[in-house]
Amino acid sequence: MSDRDGDGTNAPVEKPCGEVTAEEEGRLVLHVRWPLPASAHPRLLLQPRPKKGKPEGTGRYVELEPAGQDRWRAVVETAPALEEGRWDAYVVGAPGKERTPLLPGLRDLRALVSGGGDDRATPVAVRIPYATKDGRLAVRAWWRATHAEAGRIVLADSSMTVTARLFGVRLGDGATASLNRRGKDSAVREFALRAEGGQDFSFTVGYEELMAEGGGPGAGEAPVVWDVYVRPATGAPLIRVARLLDDIADRKAVFVYPAAELGGVSARPYYTFDNDLSVEVAPRLAR
Repeated sequence: MSDRDGDGTNAPVEKPCGEVTAEEEGRLVLHVRWPLPASAHPRLLLQPRPKKGKPEGTGRYVELEPAGQDRWRAVVETAPALEEGRWDAYVVGAPGKERTPLLPGLRDLRALVSGGGDDRATPVAVRIPYATKDGRLAVRAWWRATHAEAGRIVLADSSMTVTARLFGVRLGDGATASLNRRGKDSAVREFALRAEGGQDFSFTVGYEELMAEGGGPGAGEAPVVWDVYVRPATGAPLIRVARLLDDIADRKAVFVYPAAELGGVSARPYYTFDNDLSVEVAPRLAR
């Protein structure tokens, strides 16, 4: 689609659209549709989204090479890794434009669906292209030197059992699951870890143990959140339990688990904005 600008010449007005294929180990191949003059030298810009109140950081530029009429191609290699966060995609180089947001086209994420195996490289580097709520193309990236990948979560009346796999470090003596309560009055609850062979393990969290000794919210109080970690051996640093190794960039609204009701509170596992695993204990609403 085109229109006429002020001097009567044809000028493209449609926005660029990017089709992206995610390959194993994080390589991204983008095909961008945008009618630009043959003399143009556009570039793909992946711009890290700043945290609230923080200045914008340095973006990653990749050359867009001609790939047919009104089509351009860019390859985002696995190295250097993208820092953990959200990266918005733009095209730079259109006449009179500093940068133009890239609209999402088809996204081939089949290489991500199978998740990670025992031989997955570490540090764990993950890139998942996705469409933002306002209709733009972005990439969700994680980079973790050690990682505990959450698997199946089985719910019972007053507990949850989590299976997981460890990357970047091996299980040792004294390994435990550790749930840490958020907030200034932090508390810790530890649960036994069961080795399941190789780097796989499981653990069961009893919700009543989370609420013991004032661990739960009082009537009318805000929910209490417990973040789930693994300590792979006595004295080892904690590793956050998360679900990263598939094609879902934002898991929070997709995986919604039912809550268990215990007295005046309810407890349920959920995935955070960063796909980390947590448990929410909240006062039950009066019926």
